Amino acid sequence: MKVLSTLIFGLTFSLCSLAQSPEFKTYSNGLIYSEETMTKLSFIVDSLNLKFKTCDFNKDFYSVQQVMGHYIYLDSGDLKSAKKDIDQNISFQKFCEKYPLAKVEKDVFIVKNVYTNYNKSKVIDIEKFSVKSGSGYSIESEDISLINKDLTEQWYVSKSEKTSYSKEKIQGFYFPENFQSIVLPKKYSLMIGYTDCLIDTTQTKLKSDLETGDVDLPKDWQTLSFSKKEKLLDEMRGIRVVGGCSQDSRPREHAINIALLSAETYNWEVFLKAHLDIMNDRFDRMSDGSYAWGQRETYLKELEELNINVNDLIFGISFRVENPATNHYYSSISRVGRALSETSNPKEVEETILSIVSDEELDYFNRILFYFLFKNYNSYQIDETIKKANAERLNAALTTFPEHFKNDMIIK
Repeated sequence: MKVLSTLIFGLTFSLCSLAQSPEFKTYSNGLIYSEETMTKLSFIVDSLNLKFKTCDFNKDFYSVQQVMGHYIYLDSGDLKSAKKDIDQNISFQKFCEKYPLAKVEKDVFIVKNVYTNYNKSKVIDIEKFSVKSGSGYSIESEDISLINKDLTEQWYVSKSEKTSYSKEKIQGFYFPENFQSIVLPKKYSLMIGYTDCLIDTTQTKLKSDLETGDVDLPKDWQTLSFSKKEKLLDEMRGIRVVGGCSQDSRPREHAINIALLSAETYNWEVFLKAHLDIMNDRFDRMSDGSYAWGQRETYLKELEELNINVNDLIFGISFRVENPATNHYYSSISRVGRALSETSNPKEVEETILSIVSDEELDYFNRILFYFLFKNYNSYQIDETIKKANAERLNAALTTFPEHFKNDMIIK
């Protein structure tokens, strides 16, 4: 077993050492897809424009459940008594009076969401969302009833036992009010509906039964018959490529190979998902250091060259909703922020994002996400004058936020 582990480490190290060359081949058109491939994609998009007339854009989308609550952390004193009082639903005020050693954060922003874990089980995640960092403490549960449970004036905490590495502690939340989910304004639901129609949520990039491995694209792949290209694409869609380290380029190469074969076989649905995975860097890796992120490009220009509404596509996958379509595609806010910094329509991008941030009819969670989207977008601006002006515009868009949000979000 030790020999095998050493061999695996050696192979991984070799892959990491070799993955230093430019990411993808660029053709004479300045894109990662040749003129011939782009022509085929444009032909598909022309057909899609007819399909849009039959898509249902009337669906209402609802925000992720959210509430202003209180957070507590207690790792000293009579924890057994504190947990018993919480189980008996002691009032928040009495808890603070009885346990003065508890660390308390009042009026924190808390979101409740559902996701499917690696075991394909649905999990409820209740998280203290920080507008400073974009993340915070969370508690997960497989009790699906929590998604609809009224938690008004209720506790939801976790108790951790003492270990050699950490103290015994209680931490969690108290909810003065119940979580709320509101309908998104129609203009945003239309963006989400557009992405679901364009991406086609009825199909996935990879098949359900996957093998972990790798499949190379033959050097003469363009000379293969149409049926052989389809067969090769089907084979690639059955393989899950896992990166061995931060510098392992194979997962992204696998995705672009799928994108190329999809374009050649007029399979738009798989093509777009593969390209979006490259843009969002959505791949499995055994480790991933931040020092490698800058090497991975986002390739927005390839989409802008096609006759699609790229802004609605990017914004539509950036909203977070309670009732997404099955297989709905979600963006990485940091990655699409970087992608949009390369847009050919910066004025439209900036005005749209800022209007979303300042929209009082939209829920706070989505407004905060687009705040981070703009911050990421602006961080990639080269001109310091433009960057400073954009920061001032973002601050101006925050005037409609409550003080407890705004104070942490203002860029100084």
